[in-house]
Amino acid sequence: MPKLIKLTQAGADWIDDRFTTVGDDEPVPQGDVIISLTRYLTEGEALASNSRDVGVLLASGETVEALAYDLPRIPVVALTFGKYRDGRAFTEAQLLRERFGYTGEIRAVGPSVLREQAVFMVRCGFDVFDAADGSTPEQWATTAHRFRHVYQRASDGREPVFAERAQAERAK
Repeated sequence: MPKLIKLTQAGADWIDDRFTTVGDDEPVPQGDVIISLTRYLTEGEALASNSRDVGVLLASGETVEALAYDLPRIPVVALTFGKYRDGRAFTEAQLLRERFGYTGEIRAVGPSVLREQAVFMVRCGFDVFDAADGSTPEQWATTAHRFRHVYQRASDGREPVFAERAQAERAK
């Protein structure tokens, strides 16, 4: 079973991937699956009715708006980082958390899921990572929590430094 990195408040851990990612031209196996947006729009309801969890894989350029009404029953949305300089997955994660109130798992997948971007991924709402750089959960946790202060609000709910300062002033 493939291993993924899951970040928590306390750090990070290896977790087993209970989902099988299935291509559009592959038969769907038993158990929980992640399928493409195209396949989800055509077969998703039938697959979900078979007592299984069905996640959705969004490629770069596909938007979460297509899933807006189905999000409450989708346990995982996997967003693809195909190229290092393509940041659209950051935007889609932010939209899932903030505009759509998605509380399920947002997974970063693809050849450009790199530890150097962990801080930004976490701030946008990602919580599970298929690390492409061979790094460990401990390395991801260290990188993701590298900075004590943040300067703007984001999906991770951390208080920006200006709010911390205002609270400290009120406490005086």
